[in-house]
Amino acid sequence: MTFVDVVFPAFLFIAGMSIPFALGGRLDRGEAVWKTMLHVLVRTGSLLLLGILMVNESPDSSVMGWSGALWSTLMFLSAILAFSSIRSPAHGATPGHSPRYASLVSLGLRGAGFVVLVYLAFAFRGEGGRRIITLSPFSLHTSWYGILGLIGWAYLIASLAFVLFRTQRTALLGVIVLLFCLYAADRKGAFENFWLARYVGLGEALGSLAAITLAGALLATILLTPDTATHSARATFTLLFIAGCAAGAMLLHRLYGISKNNATPPWCLWSCAISAALWLAFYFLADVRPESRAARLARPFALAGGNVLLAYLLSEMLPSLLEVLRLDDWYAGLAQSNLAGAITRSAACAALLLAVTALLNRLGFRLKL
Repeated sequence: MTFVDVVFPAFLFIAGMSIPFALGGRLDRGEAVWKTMLHVLVRTGSLLLLGILMVNESPDSSVMGWSGALWSTLMFLSAILAFSSIRSPAHGATPGHSPRYASLVSLGLRGAGFVVLVYLAFAFRGEGGRRIITLSPFSLHTSWYGILGLIGWAYLIASLAFVLFRTQRTALLGVIVLLFCLYAADRKGAFENFWLARYVGLGEALGSLAAITLAGALLATILLTPDTATHSARATFTLLFIAGCAAGAMLLHRLYGISKNNATPPWCLWSCAISAALWLAFYFLADVRPESRAARLARPFALAGGNVLLAYLLSEMLPSLLEVLRLDDWYAGLAQSNLAGAITRSAACAALLLAVTALLNRLGFRLKL
């Protein structure tokens, strides 16, 4: 297990940490539970849609009749537009940049994005003529749903648990244990003939991966409850949380091993422990010592973190965009001379993507599912 194997579960963990604030805020404002759950279902469906399109993002140009790289580029651009949200600047607003104008522009971009996404879904042709969607008979090629699709399934389960138990940490911990039990039962063939198993992995997507997201939600509750209102109480709980996850990972290691592709419980628990440790470090910088030099250096990352889905989609679009622009060979060549060149290229690319995301943030362009 290397640091790369922590990136995806960190996404899951952070998504979980947002749940008590996003859904809890809705419920605290008196929103009906059914409206909150409708919001959860729409967001889950959006993530599944993006995930399915992304996991099928390599069409066969010869079968489709036009550039597969162009299809991929248009897919990401359309996805960005379909879920875009434009806000007028907070200061110096002009009639041409009024909230009403921004709302109309946002609605138009979202509509255009969805129309193009539907067209691309039907236009897709993979190896052997495979399609993403057919109507007669109806079929949908979901594959493994892609990264965003798996986040969608995990988000759905974790949200259901939070809406049911809110900030009751003991109950949330119990659900996490049950989700890992779901993984164990699935590994023993308990759901071989269950209809839902034909559409989604019960042990992984709805079990162990959802447990990571719910673990993030559990940890985030310490920022909302009176008994963990002090920095020391929050640090103590987090350290115990890390120790508990690490102990569970070690106890289950010989039984399941560490495997990202199989979403084994030890991998999930180690990922939770590492993500929690990183969060504790950032919490110290952002809340305990916000004026420290390290905290100031981290602020550019916070700008991109406020619109992280946009940064992610832009990074995923980059390879196909470079191919469309016929810059893919040049870009690949930058990393082939030596290790220093490869690292420099990666750092420059990351900095550029962060800068573009931050600029779009300042212009009021955000992604909202």
